[in-house]
Amino acid sequence: MKLGEIYQLAVATGVKADPRGKRDVEKLLAKEKEAFEKLSEEDKEDYDQDRLTNPFADTRVLYGDLNTEVKSLIVGVDMEAQEILLADRLREKGRKIDLVIAHHPEGKALAALSEVMHVQADVWHNAGVPINVGEAVLEGRISEVMRLMLPLNHQRPVQAAELLDIPLMCVHTPCDNLVTSHLQKHFDRKGDGLTLKEVVDELKKYPEYKSAIRDNAGPTIVVGNEKRRAGRILIDMTGGTGGPSESLEKLAQAGVGTLIGMHISEKNREEAEKHKINVVIAGHDSSDSIGLNLFLDELEKKGVEIIPCSGLYRFSRIKKKK
Repeated sequence: MKLGEIYQLAVATGVKADPRGKRDVEKLLAKEKEAFEKLSEEDKEDYDQDRLTNPFADTRVLYGDLNTEVKSLIVGVDMEAQEILLADRLREKGRKIDLVIAHHPEGKALAALSEVMHVQADVWHNAGVPINVGEAVLEGRISEVMRLMLPLNHQRPVQAAELLDIPLMCVHTPCDNLVTSHLQKHFDRKGDGLTLKEVVDELKKYPEYKSAIRDNAGPTIVVGNEKRRAGRILIDMTGGTGGPSESLEKLAQAGVGTLIGMHISEKNREEAEKHKINVVIAGHDSSDSIGLNLFLDELEKKGVEIIPCSGLYRFSRIKKKK
């Protein structure tokens, strides 16, 4: 596959699994194009034109020619300067590596992380929170995350990739959409009669979570206990980063009984406890691994070799021919 084809596939896969639905995503892109056409020529020069076809600001080709042929790639949850050096060292030892894929965003994709947080309101809306309420609750947190990104050294791994001439891209929200959609469908089929112990047992059926258990990073109940019934389960794993604490009250009012997430701040955990919402932390790298694996399987089907590292529990779901 060519690098550009991998990028297009990442975007298309993310749109297909997006909680907003394909039609709403297409509307957002249409509005983006309208806004672009109204810009001055000077402003158009500085505009990131990927925004016209890619609704995920945290997913970008950060360095490399889109026509580069990719037969083998190295991929992990965090691919920073040290992992770029690892890729270069492996190439020195004779390993064929055409591309580095990071899950967590770097470079300009990290700087724009707050822009993908709007999808959280749609996740909550699907759970019964009015969209106007969700968007209003999110506003302050989006501004906070935007400010947190301002002082970071975004370009460090990108410049390392440039100096070593190793193509680099990141695929964040598309993979988070994949794991969120996949797990939500799984638990929707199970209904709302599970206990929290049974919720954890269901997660343990996934090899990514099973592996994390052996690394002392498996699914953990952080609000509630094993005997409590889960009630309505919401998978909360997309939208860039953690949402505002105010969302927990709105989710409780909407009838959500249990949140399953990758991580939770102490403030949000206390708010969930206050509003009697159970919380199960499935695991960060393990959850990211499920989303990555669902995407990487599509690349493997096309003959691309996958070299996992940096927190990725690689398990292929491709059925092998006997």
